[in-house]
Amino acid sequence: MNLRESNEIFRRAIIKSYFEVELLKMDYHKSNVRHPLIKDEGFTVEDRLHLYFDIITGNDYPDGDEWFGVEYLFPHNIKLPDNLIGPDYFTTIYVADAKHFWRHKELVRFKYGKTKKLVESLDFINKKYRELSKSLHDSSVIDKVSK
Repeated sequence: MNLRESNEIFRRAIIKSYFEVELLKMDYHKSNVRHPLIKDEGFTVEDRLHLYFDIITGNDYPDGDEWFGVEYLFPHNIKLPDNLIGPDYFTTIYVADAKHFWRHKELVRFKYGKTKKLVESLDFINKKYRELSKSLHDSSVIDKVSK
């Protein structure tokens, strides 16, 4: 087994056995939206913003067993206000037929050497979800997709 394969297996195991279980204990439920690039299921609170774990990014790094990516997906092909566009908030992801969704990506380090930071990582993931969701609501963009 090579480094890429072992990192992917380890990340998936941590996500399935800890992060997914803990998110379901919180306000999250399984998402019914498919991510255009990530095959695994996502999670959502309000069915507007969706959270996915990216286990592929960084597969070849020696410390790849210490972190994973989290993508927050706003699956609507609409224009966002300028203050929500950029690396601090949302960038586009191509879907098909000249359409796009909006996503925000974070790297989450859940382990430093032998020290696990699972609770801190979960808190970060949830806090970022709430922050991004609030920014969408505050901009009134949620009202546009609700109609």
